[in-house]
Amino acid sequence: MNVLLYLIRHGKTPGNEEKRYVGRTDEPLSETGRAELTKKQYPEVDLLFASPMKRCVESAEVLYPGMEPVLIEGFREIDFGAFEGKNYQELSGNPDYQAWIDSGGTLAFPQGESRTDFVRRSVAAFENMMQKAGEHAKGGGEEPLRIAVVSHGGTIMSVLSSLYAGDYFDYQIPNGEAYLVTMTLAEEGWKILSAERF
Repeated sequence: MNVLLYLIRHGKTPGNEEKRYVGRTDEPLSETGRAELTKKQYPEVDLLFASPMKRCVESAEVLYPGMEPVLIEGFREIDFGAFEGKNYQELSGNPDYQAWIDSGGTLAFPQGESRTDFVRRSVAAFENMMQKAGEHAKGGGEEPLRIAVVSHGGTIMSVLSSLYAGDYFDYQIPNGEAYLVTMTLAEEGWKILSAERF
């Protein structure tokens, strides 16, 4: 069985527009973010999943009106800890922030989450989601199952860098953009065949 999976980053929030680190803060979409999403058109899907955070649920409502997303708790964005809600200018000169930059983003955020823990959480949630998708597809026809996931930039980076190829930061995408991921169910489980910008 094959799957066409659209990994969609939520639309812009007020914090995104100010280039702030928005992780655990449950911001809604900004007016600009909502307006930009209304111009997007993604293909119809059989299943819709989303992070439970407002910006993702609202984005799913705009992109797939009338579809109720299945909320996946593990898809929440990383907790930026002491950097939460701040932008580069406000953190400039902060020794903890400079240490994090110098580490290539691998150090844990002070009072926040480590990338290792975040990636582990995101991948576990993704695998759980694909198990649910597989159950839904049992007895289906020859057509590939189409799935949309509305989540966060960090979640997308975690999943693709861990389960496909490349570095974590290779998969950064702007708000409202997506990766089209082609997957197949092999004997050992789900396998990603390709991931490209949609």
